[in-house]
Amino acid sequence: MATRVISQEAFDDLVKENVEDLGMEPSEALEDALYTLKLQGVDLSGIITCVPGESSVKDNPVIACLDRLKELDDEFDEISSLLVKLNELCSGQESGNVAIATKHGAVELTCSICSKIKIDSRSNVIVVPCLKALAVLIHDIQSTEAFRNASGPRIVVDLIRDSGFDSDSLDAGFAVVAAAATGNEVVKEIFMELKVDELILKVLNRESKVTIRALYDAIRVLLTPDDNRVVASQVYGYARTFAKLGIARALTEALQAGIGSDSLVSASIALKSIAVNDEICKSIAESGGIDTLLRCIDDSGEQGNNTAAKTCCSLLSKLAGSDSNKSTIVEKRGLDKLIKLAQRFSDDPLVIQEVMSIISIICLRSPDHAASAIEAGAGDLAIQAMKRFPAAAQMQRNACNMIRNIAVRNAENRKILLASGIEKLIRNAKANNEICRASATDALRDLGLDNYNS
Repeated sequence: MATRVISQEAFDDLVKENVEDLGMEPSEALEDALYTLKLQGVDLSGIITCVPGESSVKDNPVIACLDRLKELDDEFDEISSLLVKLNELCSGQESGNVAIATKHGAVELTCSICSKIKIDSRSNVIVVPCLKALAVLIHDIQSTEAFRNASGPRIVVDLIRDSGFDSDSLDAGFAVVAAAATGNEVVKEIFMELKVDELILKVLNRESKVTIRALYDAIRVLLTPDDNRVVASQVYGYARTFAKLGIARALTEALQAGIGSDSLVSASIALKSIAVNDEICKSIAESGGIDTLLRCIDDSGEQGNNTAAKTCCSLLSKLAGSDSNKSTIVEKRGLDKLIKLAQRFSDDPLVIQEVMSIISIICLRSPDHAASAIEAGAGDLAIQAMKRFPAAAQMQRNACNMIRNIAVRNAENRKILLASGIEKLIRNAKANNEICRASATDALRDLGLDNYNS
């Protein structure tokens, strides 16, 4: 059921009626209006609450800022200052200012200002403030729809194209792309029709190595099926388009800068969103992706960078879904590197669970890989981690899945694991962590135990 809303004018009229028709005091009239509307389930976000006679809507700093922006034409310095102020006012979500701004037409107004930038070269001073304001203002489905209806996607893509690859303009522009495409399948489609993918590739291939962090966010959002209003998202097809165009290769090359690069985590997450099928995963490996990730995993362990470790492991887990990539990882001593990483981060169950996830995938339907995993120390890893972190539910679950895949087609591994006391640990995980129950049951069964359901 759609949420009930009310306009500012209707709200003000209701307060006024309480005063004039019912004889309420101004403060009482406001409180009664708020209580009544909340009781009726009306969404009051963005509504400015004023006590009649004491203050008015126009006194609100957001409204004052918007009203002044509407009055200006080519006073670019003042426009720039006002946009910066609007950004500052709306950056704190808890203040409610962003809802006030969007309810009072801020998205449409800012899009209109953006659309006029190309008319006068002097207006370049407002490009970044304008885009930054838009990125803050677009925060929910209503604001993304307002952006779409105001021709926002075309306006922003044109500004990015005309930016001359200025880093600040690119970062602000792609931040708008990411904000507007979040949760809105139609906006994603419009951006794709505007060839945003080709624009992304041009930026990735430019000579400057300054990180455009928002670019990676835009890739991730464009390829995420996050609009609950549609039955079937098109993002899988977009990912294939990105890969075919060469964006996966460009991102793989970006990873080669290693953990010293401030773009490693963002680029890894973006590349993971493109790796949607076996063909793409293999192409990433052929471009040096596995070599790069294994090197980054080594480096992150040596430098104690758990964020880089988790991100690289997450991407490697995705690439390991390809059977040929599994073999490549094993041949390049990837299992040894992963066990070593887990040992380096023995106090971090989040890193350990990522390592277990990769090993589980590598061992799936492969007795030889399972044997290699045991030799590398996967069994010992499971035992030590399950003992140390009994309440880390997801890690316990990943451990059960890893044990299952190591044991299911390898009788020798089953003997080794059972002799090490793994059964008791799995039963404890099953009893104490609800999300482990199915995985633990499967692990007990594939270890050859008859009473796996108990």
